Amino acid sequence: MEPRSQHPGDELSDPVSLPPEAWQRYARQIGPGVLSREAQRRLSRATVLITRAGGMGGPTALALAAAGVGRIVLAHGGLLQLPDLNRQILGSEAGLGQPRAAQFAARLRSLNSAVDVVAIDHEPDEAEAHRLAQQADLIISAAPNFAERFRLNFAAVTTGKPLIDAAQWGMQGSLCVLAPGKTACLRCLYPEPPEFEEHFPVLGAISMAIGALAALEAIKILAQVGEPSWGKMWIVDAYRGHTSIVELVRSPDCRACGKSLPAEPTPESDR
Repeated sequence: MEPRSQHPGDELSDPVSLPPEAWQRYARQIGPGVLSREAQRRLSRATVLITRAGGMGGPTALALAAAGVGRIVLAHGGLLQLPDLNRQILGSEAGLGQPRAAQFAARLRSLNSAVDVVAIDHEPDEAEAHRLAQQADLIISAAPNFAERFRLNFAAVTTGKPLIDAAQWGMQGSLCVLAPGKTACLRCLYPEPPEFEEHFPVLGAISMAIGALAALEAIKILAQVGEPSWGKMWIVDAYRGHTSIVELVRSPDCRACGKSLPAEPTPESDR
């Protein structure tokens, strides 16, 4: 999962070519210290699974669509409600009372019609999460509770797919960039689920900030550029104006990625 070196002329290594209008669209992100033409092609071939696509997942999806990721799978259930609009920027007043997934997907398609956007109108269970993870190159978990976060972590571990886990509360947020089998997983960090407050307070600006950071890490991984923050947790305390990065330690006794491969999905007691 280490980024591959970029060399002058590497855009000639892949016979598959994007159309001229694509190069015009992405011209501002191609250059030294950003993306090469080959890196852009890698993005165009990539599939990302995002669950969910609200406060954090929405800005992530928007940034990935703008950057030209080839296929984005959005999983988000329920109907859009007025309190969602302080942070769920893929929605709008016109979509109140309507399913979130379909209108979120439509917003992405309106931004970049070249991106294949798949909308799933519910949160995947263990079996579906595993199947969707197998079809993706990278998983982004932006779920508001540990049951779903553990479910996506389990899918990442069992399929060997990179996982970016995003979390938020109030004016604080965190981002973990995980490589199954190489770094700690989410269960290493949280052997047992902390107490969960279903309707926690959150400011939309922190949701967007964490979502943007998740998109940056995803682009580096998918395009094989820069230095992804493997095995690290990025903590943003916007209330106090403080950020920190913590190295995560893998647990040999982790119930998900430890010495023995997990035989069971996340227990019902963790939900």
